[in-house]
Amino acid sequence: MAENKHRGSSLDSFLEEEGVLNEFQAKAIKEVIAWQLGEAMKERNLSKRKLAELMHTSRTQVDRVLDPNDGNVTLETLQRAAEVVGRRVQLALV
Repeated sequence: MAENKHRGSSLDSFLEEEGVLNEFQAKAIKEVIAWQLGEAMKERNLSKRKLAELMHTSRTQVDRVLDPNDGNVTLETLQRAAEVVGRRVQLALV
């Protein structure tokens, strides 16, 4: 019986060995941010149209911000969206 080379390793170390850790981390971060913005919008009864209006941007751009699969959103856009829903973006290098 062949021994599993990944037995006992963490998910992060497995993904790193496979060369996809950064990709998975970026996607996970975007999913969390999109979810948090969506929840904050619900709390404030904001539609996508109203969020776009308050951000001074298009509804299409708001769709990109809220799409967990679209990673091509600028920090400036995220900051504007967060400000409108009463939050702020916080980044850290660890």
